[in-house]
Amino acid sequence: MAELLTHCPKPVSTGSPSRSKWDSFADLVRLRNQSGTMLLMLPTLWSLVLASEGRPPLKLLLVFMGGSFLMRSMGVVLNDLADRSFDRHVARTCLRPLASGAVTVNEALGLAAVLIGLVAGLVLLLNPLTILLSPVALALAILYPYAKRVLHVPQVVLGLAFGWGVVMAWAAVRNVVETPVWILYAATICWVIAYDTIYAIQDREDDIRIGLKSAAIAFGARTWLAVGLFLLAMLGLLAILGRLTGLGLIYYAILALVGGFFLQQVKKLRGSVPAPTAFAMFKQHIWAGWLLLAGMWLGCL
Repeated sequence: MAELLTHCPKPVSTGSPSRSKWDSFADLVRLRNQSGTMLLMLPTLWSLVLASEGRPPLKLLLVFMGGSFLMRSMGVVLNDLADRSFDRHVARTCLRPLASGAVTVNEALGLAAVLIGLVAGLVLLLNPLTILLSPVALALAILYPYAKRVLHVPQVVLGLAFGWGVVMAWAAVRNVVETPVWILYAATICWVIAYDTIYAIQDREDDIRIGLKSAAIAFGARTWLAVGLFLLAMLGLLAILGRLTGLGLIYYAILALVGGFFLQQVKKLRGSVPAPTAFAMFKQHIWAGWLLLAGMWLGCL
């Protein structure tokens, strides 16, 4: 493994040992960066709005918003546990708490157990069908880190995991799983594959060097085309969903606006995209998600 080593800066001391440990736990769950929470939460909010015809119950909003934070926090802990030996050899991740040794494996496992317990407590507030669906979310969260070892496009598993909240949210409102939610689930999977492929551009060279797989590697020079096709599929599925759920014209206007934004991103991907640009493009999808949420809500009025 010596040839895989990369130069990693030493972490800067932040004060007392007790404070430093809490800082490490905060870094482990990405407390200062909630982009992932937003991207996990937004599709569940789409589902709640559509299933309730624009009037989602406050209790369900709070449960799924809190659940999104806890699930994303748990997911990154499980991901870092699985990837700690790889993270040490990637410049962007070598200072993560598990990779750097700031948090031990047992401490991370304990934190993951606490987070799973908190999520379970929230799930128990929901109806029996949603409770029955919930183990799938945990299974997918556990599987995703290992998908990067075997699948050339592991983002598919991430999409399945991030999108499952859509199915649970619909079931929580209607106590049944209907055709529209499967269309929304498929659209969410396409969206996740697209934006996480953009995200993976940051680590493409390091991933090749250490033997991990990602869509950015698999698609190579045609990454722009693959991202464009997944985003086009997403928009097409959302258009069908709007028809099935009876959304008004304002929804389609906002869908077209989001489509224009996607087109600009695809054009940019045809050229060279440095890591900071890729990360900025990834984060822009949060705003696209909020726009779609607004379109769905307004389309229900």
